Amino acid sequence: MNKKSLLVLALAAAAIGAAQADTLKKIKDSGAVTMGVRESSGALSYTLGDGKYVGYHVEICQKVLADVQKQLGLAKLDVKYQPVTSQNRIPLVQNGTVDIECGSTTNNATRQKDVSFAVTTFVEEVRMVVKANSGITAVNQLAGRTVATTTGTTSVQTLRKHERATGVDFKEVFGKDHADSFLLLESGRADAFVMDGSLLAGLVSRSKNPADYKIVGDVFSVEPIGIMFRKDDPAFKKAVDDSIKAMIKSGEVAKLYDKWLLQPIPPSNTKVGLPMSDNLKAALANPNDKPAEDYAKK
Repeated sequence: MNKKSLLVLALAAAAIGAAQADTLKKIKDSGAVTMGVRESSGALSYTLGDGKYVGYHVEICQKVLADVQKQLGLAKLDVKYQPVTSQNRIPLVQNGTVDIECGSTTNNATRQKDVSFAVTTFVEEVRMVVKANSGITAVNQLAGRTVATTTGTTSVQTLRKHERATGVDFKEVFGKDHADSFLLLESGRADAFVMDGSLLAGLVSRSKNPADYKIVGDVFSVEPIGIMFRKDDPAFKKAVDDSIKAMIKSGEVAKLYDKWLLQPIPPSNTKVGLPMSDNLKAALANPNDKPAEDYAKK
């Protein structure tokens, strides 16, 4: 193959790459956008059934997409909801199936090599939930026990790296989603469930007997959670970030936090009851897309 042919192929590949990453053009041309949502990510993103998805990040994304619709001058924008899991969310964003993922994804340095994140809108503290009558109050009591987490999440790695988990030998079991992981604890197949604190609080609040469970022990890690989209698409990132920054400035994000994390929410009208953390207050005061590694340095 001569140099000219190679150049044509390289330019064609670059054009395809650019087209794939031009989300605003894709949305404008199709009049549609696909939002990745979670079925059981606590108050951040969950389903009410019948294809209806709600939550703090779902509503933030809906408002972002309304701003994108205005920016593109579209009379109508068809928002399609695509349920994703911890395992497939990044591949589905990368391959163009999902344009914007609005769930509970930790922004870390490894993931930033594959996808982009909006400015942080939630900061998680990874904790563990146990049955209230188990007597477990700390990591070092997990020796010989079974710990549940959700496939494709960072939580058990985080627990293993925790200084107080050194030399503690526990068995791992994996739920396919957060509801499934909680069921492992509820049914006695696991002694503890390690996950983001907000997700744990939400699952406990919606359980049959919330008093049967306790969130205990140290905070294993502090993790920024962000809305995720394709990498190398600066125009779309700017549109999303500008919309979120305007919502932060107007107080809209604080109102949405109150609505979803502090007030009764459907379907059971129970409260998650998780006050805004100092880490999230700091992230909203100075909007940024710093990865989890930056929080660990503090």
